Amino acid sequence: MITHKQIMNALSHVEDPELHKSIVELNMVRNIQIDGTQIYLEVILTIPGCPLKAKIQQDIEDSLRNIGASKVSLTFGTMTKEERAVLTETLKENSRTETGMPSMLRPDSGVRFIAVTSGKGGVGKSTVTINLATALARMGKKVGILDADIYGFSIPAMMEANQKPTMIDQIAIPVVSHGVKIMSMGFFTEGNNPVMWRGPMLNKWIQNFVANTHWGELDYLLLDLPPGTGDVAIDVAAMIPHAKEIIVTTPHHVASFVASRVGVMAKHTKHDILGIVENMAYYEEQDGSRNYLFGKGGGEMLAEQLQTEVIAQIPFANPDENKGSSVYDEDLLVGEMFTSLAQDLIYKG
Repeated sequence: MITHKQIMNALSHVEDPELHKSIVELNMVRNIQIDGTQIYLEVILTIPGCPLKAKIQQDIEDSLRNIGASKVSLTFGTMTKEERAVLTETLKENSRTETGMPSMLRPDSGVRFIAVTSGKGGVGKSTVTINLATALARMGKKVGILDADIYGFSIPAMMEANQKPTMIDQIAIPVVSHGVKIMSMGFFTEGNNPVMWRGPMLNKWIQNFVANTHWGELDYLLLDLPPGTGDVAIDVAAMIPHAKEIIVTTPHHVASFVASRVGVMAKHTKHDILGIVENMAYYEEQDGSRNYLFGKGGGEMLAEQLQTEVIAQIPFANPDENKGSSVYDEDLLVGEMFTSLAQDLIYKG
């Protein structure tokens, strides 16, 4: 006969797929009944209509069959308001220091913050963000993207993240796409409506994205900043003084000239510059020759001005190769470039 202890031990390895904590630890397993090798139990979900209910059920059934269950009968319930409040407080306590600072913002948290920025729009900053994040995730790193481009949010669409974050009271659970956790203003707007806010509201939402999101364990958090040197960039610099920056430009000299202002701001705010990514650097023809559509030298000129280096030159992609997706397959030329960039960042520590 299967014992209660065996069941709890088996289920202790089943995680809530959003909170990434054991369903036993979260006290989601209730009312276990055992009849020989037949098991009946109730599972209490965090919210009604839990989007990953089917996965939880499958994981429970698989785990119990592995210890000899011939039949697993599951019923589902939902946490009470009071239970959710306790869970919310627990999540907050686990993610904050005694002073209320999010634990991940401590310099010794182990999370590497990389702000991806540019002097102007249209240079492919978000493309660099999502493909660098995806490349890091493919290497086994735990990666998140905070889409801090409040006015020009594009990360959810580019990452093909169609669902919205699960909310447990005031705590948001990031959406996961391509192995990367994502939080963006794009999840909280209707359709493609614009966000029309000024400084104080922007600051509040950036803080919420950091403090009231259950990021869980992360190795890297990439911040897709708005172009330029406005309110959000200033707030992020103050909030995460140990962040490092990647500056994205094209080879065009005007683009690199504008991007130099962002670099100067990084130096003023004591942010280290990891380097320059020159996007749309060239188009590789079928014969292997390179066509420099936007000219040459902008990245090198910017790197020289800011006393840093060009860490990647990303070519134009053939639009037919990737079937319209913004996330490039790792076996394509552009995908290989981002893999190399991710390896360099990991190596440099």
